Amino acid sequence: MTGIALLGSTGSIGRQTLDVLAAHPDRFELLGLASGRGGDPFGDQLAAWPQARAWSAEGRPAGVPAARWADGGLVELATADGVELVVVATPGMTALPAVLAALQAGRRVALANKETLVTGGHLVTRLLDALGGDPLDHLRPVDSEHSAIWQCLLGERLEDVARLVLTASGGPFRDRPAAELSAVRPEEALAHPTWKMGPKITIDSATLVNKAFEAIEAKWLYRLPYARIDTVIHPQSVVHSLVEFTDGSYKAQLGVPDMRLPIQYALTYPERLPSPARVAPPEAWGELRFLPLDEGRYPAYATVRAAAAAGGNRGTILNAADEVAVAAFLGGAIAFDRIGPIIEDAVARWGANDEPDLDAIIALDAEVRSSLAREIGLEGSA
Repeated sequence: MTGIALLGSTGSIGRQTLDVLAAHPDRFELLGLASGRGGDPFGDQLAAWPQARAWSAEGRPAGVPAARWADGGLVELATADGVELVVVATPGMTALPAVLAALQAGRRVALANKETLVTGGHLVTRLLDALGGDPLDHLRPVDSEHSAIWQCLLGERLEDVARLVLTASGGPFRDRPAAELSAVRPEEALAHPTWKMGPKITIDSATLVNKAFEAIEAKWLYRLPYARIDTVIHPQSVVHSLVEFTDGSYKAQLGVPDMRLPIQYALTYPERLPSPARVAPPEAWGELRFLPLDEGRYPAYATVRAAAAAGGNRGTILNAADEVAVAAFLGGAIAFDRIGPIIEDAVARWGANDEPDLDAIIALDAEVRSSLAREIGLEGSA
């Protein structure tokens, strides 16, 4: 059995990971559970998986014995004895130290968290290079887009790849006139047309910041330049991404939207097992459409792509500024169309060309957050 530590257990990806583990009790043993929040959902998970050691940012719940508690937090759970694979489903960059520690300790990581590579991709890839072997075995992508690319590249030579094509649903406003976006309400932005996700990633899907973040991930995962990483609007979210090869052919991975499929693939690779994910035959998919991405409609996407291409410390700034701006929009402090300009201003203000180490990433993240939150009027909430 494979020992699993699950970081971010009460979020959407965490809960679906538990569905996959429950579907294969003979293959996996859950040894660690971590959640940013305590409360009933986490307590229910602790009761359902009594063998798992635990940690929560809100402290040890009543009734959980000290011997079961991981005082060392995410790093302790990710490197615990018996853990072979760490599923990272935490929000933000909080798991970056744990990802680095897990890889250094010889654990495999199934990464469902964009911000780890957005902020620390240079650190992670440096470590993967030192480990040797197949980097996509050590660090397994869980995002549906990157799982699709991973599967399409199996058996192929990277030098034969012309470009990667990420697919984006376009979010809830793909048909809304751009002039009306300043008036959209949070509840409208949270109504994603095809996926059920947490609030932060849902807003990032509406601005397409998430897709620009995925381009950053692709650069680090597949070692390709940004000029060979594109995005296309695909409203149905059935084609999860494509790879174009130098001979002009394409490969794609398809399936109805259900994150349990890429989660399970990351856990069972190179095997494929029966899955609890939804299944539908091709005749049920309906029409599949592909449209060009209009950067005028998604200015935040263009902002993030430009900053990412400039490199240096800008990934950390992008992540921190986006989180503050999204929180401000959800809290009613700014309009939807202010998210992009806040990110752009932050990059111009703090951007530098040197790649930071872990301590510098943490310090820069804190500085950007505190400054922006204070200026927007969100002190204590960012």
